[in-house]
Amino acid sequence: GDNDYEFIFKVLLLGNSNVGKSSLFLRFIHDIWNDIFVPTIGVDFGLKNIEIDQKKIKMQIWDNQGQERFKTVLPHYYRGVHGILLVYDVTEKDSFNNLNFWLMEIEKNANKNVLKVLIGNKTDLEDKRVISYNQGKEFADMHGLKFVETSVKKNKNVREAFEILGREIMAANLDKTIDKQNQNKKITVSKAQDLNAQKKQKCF
Repeated sequence: GDNDYEFIFKVLLLGNSNVGKSSLFLRFIHDIWNDIFVPTIGVDFGLKNIEIDQKKIKMQIWDNQGQERFKTVLPHYYRGVHGILLVYDVTEKDSFNNLNFWLMEIEKNANKNVLKVLIGNKTDLEDKRVISYNQGKEFADMHGLKFVETSVKKNKNVREAFEILGREIMAANLDKTIDKQNQNKKITVSKAQDLNAQKKQKCF
């Protein structure tokens, strides 16, 4: 029912097509693994209730267009997004090189306090790997992102990836952690402004 969660987080999956966003989505929400790749046209949307650190959270997960011709995600999908899983394929150099493009898209369209976790997917294809764990980690550290490698096929670190993001969102505890009771009321942004003030002092 409506009372079985304390927070609602809106999460967006981003990255090149074929990196396994839809597979991550299906594995996390329905625990389905499907070898047959069917590109997502338009946007897939799913809900998952999970518990992180004794807090009940409802995640609204949006999987963006999987086709290359939809290179950019329409700006309105970024609206109200609390967290983004940015996904690349460890066997596909282009998907890794394109992460900068996606980070620019996020910066252009998303709330500046949006939390991001970098995902290196398809670790089960170890013999085809072209991007090492350290390369992924280095990129993540450089951009202040948490990093995890996943294998949807082997169901490795899939839930963990979403939990890491959920934890980041909770820790930030800004206007983005939408309390159920306050959902329809005006959300305060004072904390978010404080954070921005701190950021200015740090001169990122």
